[in-house]
Amino acid sequence: MSKRQMHFGAMIHGVGHGWGEWRHPEALADASVNLGFYQQQAQLAEAAKFDFAFIADSLHIHTRSSPHYLNRFEPLTLLSALAASTHHIGLVATVTVSYTEPFQVARQLASLDLISGGRAGWNVVTSWLSGTADNFSKAEHPPHPVRYRIAREHVEVVQGLWDSWEDDAFTRNKQTGEFFDPDKLHTLGHQGEFFKVKGPLNIQRSPQGQPLIFQAGVSEDGRHFAAQTADAIFLLPETFEDAHAYYQDLKQRAKRHGRNPDALFILPGIRPIVGRDAAEVERRYQQAVELVSIEDALVALGRPFNDYDFSVHALDAPFPDLGSLGDNSHKGTADQLKRLARDEQLTLRQLALRFSQPRRDFTGTPAQVADALQHWFEHGAADGFIINSLLPDGLAYFTELVVPELQARGLARRDYPGRTLRDSFGLSVPGNRHTLRRTEAGVA
Repeated sequence: MSKRQMHFGAMIHGVGHGWGEWRHPEALADASVNLGFYQQQAQLAEAAKFDFAFIADSLHIHTRSSPHYLNRFEPLTLLSALAASTHHIGLVATVTVSYTEPFQVARQLASLDLISGGRAGWNVVTSWLSGTADNFSKAEHPPHPVRYRIAREHVEVVQGLWDSWEDDAFTRNKQTGEFFDPDKLHTLGHQGEFFKVKGPLNIQRSPQGQPLIFQAGVSEDGRHFAAQTADAIFLLPETFEDAHAYYQDLKQRAKRHGRNPDALFILPGIRPIVGRDAAEVERRYQQAVELVSIEDALVALGRPFNDYDFSVHALDAPFPDLGSLGDNSHKGTADQLKRLARDEQLTLRQLALRFSQPRRDFTGTPAQVADALQHWFEHGAADGFIINSLLPDGLAYFTELVVPELQARGLARRDYPGRTLRDSFGLSVPGNRHTLRRTEAGVA
């Protein structure tokens, strides 16, 4: 039996996740709209045999949004371009369910999946910023529980549309003139609480059958949805203990839903800082710290609370009592932050900087960072990791220094096991539901 290995994704975030990374002397100030930058990062990750490249997204900005949010590519358009300049790495796009139509999403992701030869993944989000409603002719932003009801139905419809055509439906017989077998084309005919979609979808299945589903569920609704639906889950834990508790919870939930918990992959997002020796580690860590101002940290802290303005509060007073603020935005993260501030009796300044500044968990030499990753992996806190770079050369340092260390330990792959994203995760191709019914009924 082969040794279990870590799965890796690269979050390619243009000029950076935060507000100050773009000011680094070596940063490309236009990275968020620079295709060459994204190609270079995706190729770095592919050379290191990462499972996927991950593109985050949102649909609402304002003057205090981070530089990357203000000016960036739309994920599916970008990943279609990256499909042409990569060969094996998965391509995961963030697409909201609250502000898209299932038919549109099914068609776009099926197209990316076919273009890439079966490498597409869908990061399902419900959108938490209420201002998004103003960009989509909506009277109001759906409440948190409603957004997850929308998500369940949306994904159900999309996956149903992906099965519109059986795998061998397109006969393309020039002699007989039969382009497709009409018995292997299926109309969905969905009528639900939020969507009415007839179908069928106007594109065939890809070599991996259906794109993988990614999700980031932290709240109770989010965890329940992820355990039912996701193939992989992205989270941002505060500590190893948080990650371990989450991991055990989601695996148990998946089991209760009749799923194999080993087929649900938990992937914490981390921001490693790597150096060749202790001096370089400290120098690079301080570079990252210096890119975070308290003003920017307050803005970042406000995002899970629907862009709440924390500057109205005293910095060095206890963290304010926010009541139910955050319940209808990024509820899981907002609840975590409130709990952290209460349990550790943090001031507003302390919590804001804790939220935005780099942590030491995955900071060190290649061996030290590999040790930390191995500890999380082998002690039930992660099936792998999503790497988010804080410094312009962060992904290069990680892939060139840490990955070989993990490969030497047998914890990271040296080559891809196949061509599709399902191959990378060791997941089987889901059978077309109509073909399965035909087989069960004994019909050829």
